[in-house]
Amino acid sequence: MRAPTDRPQTAPPADTAAVRRHNLALVLRHIAAYGPCARTELAAATGLVHASVTGITAELIERGLVREVGSAATGGRGRPRRLLRVVPERVMAIAVQVTLERVEVMVGDLAGTVVHRVSEPHRAPYGSPRPLAVVIAREIERAAAVVAGHEGAHLARAVVAMAAPVTGPGHTVPAAIDFGWHRTDLRALVEEHLPSLACPVDVVNDANVAALAEYHARIAATRPSGEPPHTVAYIKADTGVGGGLLIDGRIHTGSRGMAGEIGHVPLALDGPECRCGARGCLALYVGPEALATAAGLADLAAADGLPAALTELDHRLRADDPTAVAVLTGAGRTLGAAVLAIWGLTDAGEVILGGYLATWGRWLLPGIAEALEGRRAVADRLEPAIVLGVLGGDATLHGALRISREATLDDPTTVPMA
Repeated sequence: MRAPTDRPQTAPPADTAAVRRHNLALVLRHIAAYGPCARTELAAATGLVHASVTGITAELIERGLVREVGSAATGGRGRPRRLLRVVPERVMAIAVQVTLERVEVMVGDLAGTVVHRVSEPHRAPYGSPRPLAVVIAREIERAAAVVAGHEGAHLARAVVAMAAPVTGPGHTVPAAIDFGWHRTDLRALVEEHLPSLACPVDVVNDANVAALAEYHARIAATRPSGEPPHTVAYIKADTGVGGGLLIDGRIHTGSRGMAGEIGHVPLALDGPECRCGARGCLALYVGPEALATAAGLADLAAADGLPAALTELDHRLRADDPTAVAVLTGAGRTLGAAVLAIWGLTDAGEVILGGYLATWGRWLLPGIAEALEGRRAVADRLEPAIVLGVLGGDATLHGALRISREATLDDPTTVPMA
């Protein structure tokens, strides 16, 4: 299994400040992954000289990121080794997930421990991003007050996960089809209503960060059984159908932030029109509206809302209702066609299913296997492993927290002296 300090690294930076940040990150990442550990272990693992490790750990302690937690015998006559571990509660982050109906908020520390959780309906009108930005800003402000109530906690950032592509360094949403938005600078709209917030606000694609969270959950569950696949694809369905692509454990967004948008890959050129401008997109066959309609639950969705229809579909599946089971088997075959497309383009070693695709994996997997049979007959044992996500509806929020965690580990100097 690849260790966190073994991640692909660029050439060491040239200027002194950049070298310092690089070395601080190297040491902090090792302690986060393998601590408690001694300074001698850090020197051996990172290749830094002992004097440098001593200075670096002293700075990490000053910033409140690391503390000494006792000692361990050396096995000889030398002095006991002082052990160091990360102080997870020193740094907290705010994760926000935007769905069609609600704003979900989670506050967590460096270890992913959740200290605050709230879910609020936003009632934002279709086609207008500003009212939703106001709600997001309000919930971030409330979450920041929770962090302020934890003595010594530093608020690292707020990460807003949107069900839409996010492009460029400006975190622009080029289009949010399900929300009726055109090109929108969501971060600027949110920050406009947070004049006193003292941390950065990031806007990210919800499926990308969910993919990251499920990837790490998978590593934690299988460690130390071997190296994770070089390329992992993720397909999820909840608000809509989205996906993500990970290469060597890092989100791959492509040239314009569109990589992994599997929900809008056309599977039938003569299929129904999609709001994205294409025809026959995957979302039109395995999206929530499509499944509810195919199962005869369109009237329930119209009367009581789509979540109620999906809950009823779940009840029918678990009661082995033949219509519901047939709908999911057919959706599995369609999903299998999408897996074939992903496999052909990326050679993904693993495809993780998330959202209700994971919840209903029992009924989807037979259809997926059926779709893969023909390719398997000519390319045996080359197909990706199909695995079910384990984080459920919380994958996006945990992924957003991980984005903040990675940013802190990459640059510990963003955390002030304690």
